[in-house]
Amino acid sequence: MKINLVGHRILKCSVCKKTGASIGCVAPRCKRSYHFPCGLQKECIFQFTGNFASFCWNHRPVQIITSNNYRDSLPCTICLEFIAPTPTYSVLRSPCCKNAWFHRDCLQVQAINAGVFFFRCTVCNNSDIFQKEMLRMGIHIPEKDASWELEENAYQDLLQHYEHCDVRRCRCKEGRDYNVPDSKWEIKRCQCCGSSGTHLACSSLQSWEQNWECLECRSILYNSGDFQKPKKHTLPNTNVGITDCLLEESSPKLPRQSPGAQRKDLLRQGSKFKRDISTLIIELGFQIKKKAKRLYINKANIWNSALDGFRNQNFNPSYSIEVVYVNENDHFGREHPGSKQEFLCLLMQQLENSPLFEGSLSKNLSLNSQALKENLYYEAGKMLAISLVHGGPSPGFFSKTLFNCLVYGPENTQPILDDVSDFDVAQIIIRINTATNLADLNSLVNECFNYLELIGCLRLITSISDKYMLAKDILVYHVIKRVQAPFESFKQGLKTLGVLEKIQTYPEAFCSIFCHKPENLSAKILSDLFTVRTLSDVQALGFWNSYLQAVEDGKSTVTMEDILIFATGCNSIPPAGFKPTPSIECLHMDFPVGNKCNNSLALPITSTYKEFQENMDFAIKNTLRLEKEENCHFIGP
Repeated sequence: MKINLVGHRILKCSVCKKTGASIGCVAPRCKRSYHFPCGLQKECIFQFTGNFASFCWNHRPVQIITSNNYRDSLPCTICLEFIAPTPTYSVLRSPCCKNAWFHRDCLQVQAINAGVFFFRCTVCNNSDIFQKEMLRMGIHIPEKDASWELEENAYQDLLQHYEHCDVRRCRCKEGRDYNVPDSKWEIKRCQCCGSSGTHLACSSLQSWEQNWECLECRSILYNSGDFQKPKKHTLPNTNVGITDCLLEESSPKLPRQSPGAQRKDLLRQGSKFKRDISTLIIELGFQIKKKAKRLYINKANIWNSALDGFRNQNFNPSYSIEVVYVNENDHFGREHPGSKQEFLCLLMQQLENSPLFEGSLSKNLSLNSQALKENLYYEAGKMLAISLVHGGPSPGFFSKTLFNCLVYGPENTQPILDDVSDFDVAQIIIRINTATNLADLNSLVNECFNYLELIGCLRLITSISDKYMLAKDILVYHVIKRVQAPFESFKQGLKTLGVLEKIQTYPEAFCSIFCHKPENLSAKILSDLFTVRTLSDVQALGFWNSYLQAVEDGKSTVTMEDILIFATGCNSIPPAGFKPTPSIECLHMDFPVGNKCNNSLALPITSTYKEFQENMDFAIKNTLRLEKEENCHFIGP
């Protein structure tokens, strides 16, 4: 678009004859200049691509149609109103479909709503050729997601589950629509069609059984000869046979549910402490390939080691991760096998305490120009996504505001005062909110005049109620608008392996691990977490359970988290659980030994409980102290 920034004040508009015409026609020797609204009125064409060229009404591009064999009128394929099939300024033809004609206004509205990702021919769905031609003809295609993708709960109806028992003899006294998850009255949907259901008790199903087919689907499978094939998840002792199922009578079929509505029953595995979120994490984990990528990690510099590994051109986030610990001060170059979950846990701790975030417990993104220049916000989002998919810990430090911005968009999120970590800004907001009269409020605005003008929040105060809008504007600027660039970069990184899309689909489940710390460990949780690997000493196992209870009661110098770190390298149970499952065994030795690569804990066999506790406390406390000293030299990003 040819714009005269120097002489536009003296240039006259060729349409309205007033000065200030800053846009000119790019055609050679054409001296027409005009205002943008005047150009639209005179049917000039402005191209929103390339050099942003503009053309006057005499030199604008036109669509050339070789032959016109159409009848008198054809419908606009968007509004369906009939138009004359002749290319003009207000009527355009699709470059890929000869019979597709549009009003220019209809195309522009559709382009604004669809955005660059969904704007395409309404007949053949072609996007490349269609967009190129429409840009040439002056249609503005914004670089944004479609408006219907940004609407909150736009597809909520598609997520409705079919919850009705359709067997002929329903045994539930509460009725066919009664559904209680994790009980015998939980309704299981047909795995083939999803539009028929049964209570577990009504079809003699166990809670872990995944496969159940309704009468119609089972008869189809039976007649096709595929019925006898062994099912992947069904146990061999299932009580459901062909005869039993043929006695069932299903209700009329409902429209098939969307795949998103059936994700709840895709998996029933994962940690019993985080069942819902673990299912989603396990689903994401299906992307991981068996091919492994080795990461060389210096525990004294976790952040930079991980950054170098993830930025390596050969790194693929969908490959399995193998961790090898190295020490820069080791002149022999020795390598030690490392625990992937320990590495991810340490990495998330570094991320939480890095300058990329601000706040105490609930954190928001900070504005760090150096980190933005080095693209560290993108890398942070990528690290977090990789950690979740590969079995890492819960982040647990996001503020509700930051999480809502990721899920619903910054424009639909209202921050609160607790999101402001800058003491001076928080004091300004508090003083504005507590102002009792118009004079005090105006005095405060004058006092903060330079700051309010700088951040674009300066407004005319005419009543005391204006203070609420002023405080809101400052909040939105400081928490959201100020960090817009870091947020967009972080958001792009979080799209790795489809994590952001999963978060936006199941916000309630992911909020529990992004905005809340994991539940406190207890003696029962750890006792249930560790399985006995071999036939062990009964007395030592008794000492183990007594030791866990003593730690929970505060009668030991170590904590529950210390025990878990000693055995697994993690201070909490990951959302998808540990892999492999933590185990314990009893060996004839003086002190316990933790193997973080295998998540195993070897317990000492002692003659008395006092000796057992002293040896456990000594080994765990000193091992963790030495590891902490080795890692204390790290300086974050």
